[in-house]
Amino acid sequence: MNATLKSLAMAASLLLSMAACTANAETNISDVKKAFQARFPNRQVDSVRTTPVKGLFEVVVKGKQIVYVDEKVDYVLVGDLVDAVKKESLTEKRTAELNTLKWDSLPLQYAFKEVRGNGARKMAVFTDPDCPFCRQLERESLPGVTNVTIYTFLFPLSELHPDAMHKAKQIWCSKDRAATWTAYMRDGKPLTGRDNCNTPLDKIQALGKQLGITGTPALVFANGRVVPGAIEQEQIEQLLNAK
Repeated sequence: MNATLKSLAMAASLLLSMAACTANAETNISDVKKAFQARFPNRQVDSVRTTPVKGLFEVVVKGKQIVYVDEKVDYVLVGDLVDAVKKESLTEKRTAELNTLKWDSLPLQYAFKEVRGNGARKMAVFTDPDCPFCRQLERESLPGVTNVTIYTFLFPLSELHPDAMHKAKQIWCSKDRAATWTAYMRDGKPLTGRDNCNTPLDKIQALGKQLGITGTPALVFANGRVVPGAIEQEQIEQLLNAK
């Protein structure tokens, strides 16, 4: 049985299991959470809630991953829950909700900024100086974006890039952080400055964990959307203009 057939078979089993639930068996959310944690003790549960499908529960685990379970957590479904009437993915909609935050909650004093044109539009980038996708974003997607203020949060992933913290400190300690960052990321100019000034890097690490940011680059837009990855310029423009 291939992966697609296995996925369909699991989904069918789950739906049959839910159909067998009695009308008076309204399961307590906390019971589902306890059952999930018993089944998967190494997975941290962020939230549990009901779905429009009776007997099916949404579980959000650490990392903002969404899975669906029955009341006893005998079955787990990973994939999109689709509203066939409205023809929309409830999973995609919920993921967008989870990946939002209040722009005003960002401690912008921990970032350095670059103002382009009138600077009216705003975005923030959590980024790593040794991340190849961050370099791709800087070289291919961001150069053509104007009338924007970009706030850069240095977020080195030391477990992946052992020298990234050192480089992040050099960038922060430089006289012109934005210019040093641009020269290094886009032009490949080596970093030669000191790394022993006071930096907010520990605070940014804590902030990233609090926001659920686990990879770089991670882009935050003024409307609260958080989007991972080196997305293309066209998508950046759409998100900058979104309400």
